[in-house]
Amino acid sequence: MLLAIDIGNTHIVLGGIVEGTVQFEARLATDLRRTADQYWLDLKSILCEYGVGPGEVSDCIISSVVPPVFNEVCRGAERVVGKRPMVVAPGLKTGLNIQMDVPSKVGSDRIVAVVAALDRYKPPLILIDMGTATTIEVVTEGNHYIGGCIIPGVGVSLEAVTTQTAQLPGIQLGKPGKVIGKNTEDCMRSGVMYGAAAMLDGMLDRVEEELGRPATAIATGGIAKLIVPLCRRRITVDDGLLLKGLYILYQKNRKK
Repeated sequence: MLLAIDIGNTHIVLGGIVEGTVQFEARLATDLRRTADQYWLDLKSILCEYGVGPGEVSDCIISSVVPPVFNEVCRGAERVVGKRPMVVAPGLKTGLNIQMDVPSKVGSDRIVAVVAALDRYKPPLILIDMGTATTIEVVTEGNHYIGGCIIPGVGVSLEAVTTQTAQLPGIQLGKPGKVIGKNTEDCMRSGVMYGAAAMLDGMLDRVEEELGRPATAIATGGIAKLIVPLCRRRITVDDGLLLKGLYILYQKNRKK
């Protein structure tokens, strides 16, 4: 079994993969205060919960956008697996032609998702990842990663408006009844949800205008399934990209 771990700003997603099939998926809160020993115990506990003995995990791959947490998780995972995990970092074979000013500065989570999307869909692709930030990646024929956009995430935007204003309450995200709200909560919910959907529709239009042709739009990330149904553009929701991408990268780079 391959233990695949992605460390994001809010959550750590991990899964057990056997011959390309995800056997389980779990999440931990990203916590800068936790030590390698604590993450080691977390990983052992999750494996035990899913009936996986430590001896059944043959290797591990990790991607991270949170360097301080990466160090602790990596050391914890090394104790579980018994060897240093493979790390998604510059120098790893990805199959992408990254046409950025500084390719090494592209976030590893963005690379992982693009690699998985290209395994399932034909370019040109516009990949939307809705997490702590909403990122948009653009890939053309020949696996040319030509760039993208980084936008404040839906949760971040909602937190900003509730914490920086005196009279706006915290709300639960959900499908608004109407665009025109009749109370403060409904007005906020409409603004956040329909606003995010309209933003995606508009960004897709502008990206395709620059490309000069239509592209397949794919969305992933925890909030995507709430926002995409409100969009007017056709967008396919695919929640399986993260772990799939890690597995593909592992297969490309493991020692035979």
